[in-house]
Amino acid sequence: MNTTTPDAAATPTAYAPPAGYTARRPEAADAAAVHGLISLCDTQVIGKADMTLDDVADQLNDPAFDRERDGWLVHDAGGRLVAWAWACRKGASDNVDVDVVVHPDAQALTGGLWDAVTERARRITAGLGHDRAVLDIGLYREDSGKRAVAAARGFAPATSFIRLLADHAGQVAEPAPPAGLTLHDGLTEEVRRQGHAVQQAGFADHFGFTPKGFGEWSADLDASASTDWSQLLVARIDGEPAAMLLGTDMFAGDENCGYVRQLAVLPAHRGRGLGRFMLRTAFAADARRGRVGTYLHVDANNSTPALDLYLSVGMRQVLAIDVWRRTV
Repeated sequence: MNTTTPDAAATPTAYAPPAGYTARRPEAADAAAVHGLISLCDTQVIGKADMTLDDVADQLNDPAFDRERDGWLVHDAGGRLVAWAWACRKGASDNVDVDVVVHPDAQALTGGLWDAVTERARRITAGLGHDRAVLDIGLYREDSGKRAVAAARGFAPATSFIRLLADHAGQVAEPAPPAGLTLHDGLTEEVRRQGHAVQQAGFADHFGFTPKGFGEWSADLDASASTDWSQLLVARIDGEPAAMLLGTDMFAGDENCGYVRQLAVLPAHRGRGLGRFMLRTAFAADARRGRVGTYLHVDANNSTPALDLYLSVGMRQVLAIDVWRRTV
C-alpha cells in the first residue's frame, strides 16, 4: 500500500450509497467476493469469467493502489457484495485507471460510484502535482450498457487492445537465433535491470506509457502472484541488450496458457526479426511447460506494426477491449 501519498491524494473521497446499501473500503481478504462479482458481470457480457482470483488479489495488493482511499465495496441489506469501484494511479503521471462494476440488481449505485472514482482520480493526480486527471477505463466491445454510461459521462474511445492467442498442439520448434544473439533469463538482478531498461525505451511512444524506475517496475511485478522471473528473457546482440520479453502465469491457472505481458525491441534493433524470434521462443517454452497456448495483448494503434507481427506468427484474435478516456 502506498504510504507516501501527498496531502491532496490522502484526503478521502466521500461516497454515500443509497438507502439500503452500505459501503466500505476493500481489504485483501475481499478478493474472493470481488472475483465472484466481476465473474458474474463478465459472464453476462462475454459469456465467461475473464479474471482469476489471483488477478483480483493482484489488483488489491498492487503497490500503486491504496486500499484505504482508492476503492469501495458496496453491500446490499442482505450482506451481498453488489458493487466494486476503484481508481489507481499510473506511476507519478496524470493518468489514472478506473473501473466501476455493478451487479445487475443494483444499477441505482452506478452514477454515484462513477462520480466517486472520478473525484478520486482528481485527488490522486493533484497529490502528484498535476492540474488535471486523465481517466482510462477498459470496456469490452460487447458491453453496450457500460459503454453508454461512459459516453454519457464524457468518456470517448482512445484506443483498442486486442487479445491474441497462439494455439500449441504438442511441441513447438525452437527458432534459430539471429547471428550474435544470446538469451538470458531474469533470475539475476543484472538481467532484470537490462530488461527494465529495454522495456522503458521500447514502450516510450506507446499509448498510456508512464515511465517507471527499476525499483517501482520490479516491485509491481514482485507483488503479482503470476510473476515468474525465469520467464523474463533478455536478448543481447554482440553482448548488448537489444530486446526483452516478460512471460507470466496470468492465464496458467484457468486456461493452461502462457502470457506475454511485455515484449519490447530497442528502436536501433527493429526490423531484424528479433520480435518474431522472442515470440517463437516464448511459444516453444510454453509448449514445453505443457500449456495449450500463449496469450498477449496488443494496442491496435501501436506506434510499431506489432499486430501484423503477431498475426504473422499464427496468433488469432479472441477478444477486443477498448480503452475509453476522459480528462477532468
